[in-house]
Amino acid sequence: MKRRYALSLSLAGTILVLDLLSKWLVMSQLELWESRPIISGFFDLVYATNRGAAFGFLNRVDITWQTAFLIVVNLAAVALMLHILHRASDRETFLITGLGLILGGALGNLADRLRFGVVVDFLDFYVGQWHWPAFNVADIGISLGAFCLILSLYQKKPHASGSR
Repeated sequence: MKRRYALSLSLAGTILVLDLLSKWLVMSQLELWESRPIISGFFDLVYATNRGAAFGFLNRVDITWQTAFLIVVNLAAVALMLHILHRASDRETFLITGLGLILGGALGNLADRLRFGVVVDFLDFYVGQWHWPAFNVADIGISLGAFCLILSLYQKKPHASGSR
């Protein structure tokens, strides 16, 4: 197996397993919308759901076809990540890493959408009354992956004659 597939798919699998396991734990220990303080005044575990995209984007939009639309967008993103991965060079480490992290996150949130019609979120950071939108391990993977993709723009590109 080429290095790019081994690295990227290992990261994707790790994010996916951590995401699904952490959501299962939260759903088995908390009631929907229940919150448990972890660091008072800063961090709670909360069992929340999100009909929108990452970090609550489009969560409050009430469109009958929203779930189907987001599933299609998610599937298209997965296909795009796999296509870019296939075309990448084994030496494009930041690109390969970013694709794996995003792929794992996309698959984790897709699994929720297909099973529940919503995404389960549970990490709630806040200061006073100001709350960052609740998120999950999949969202962390997507965010870190996006950061890696930005870094990949500055990584020295392999020569055209380099191995793929």
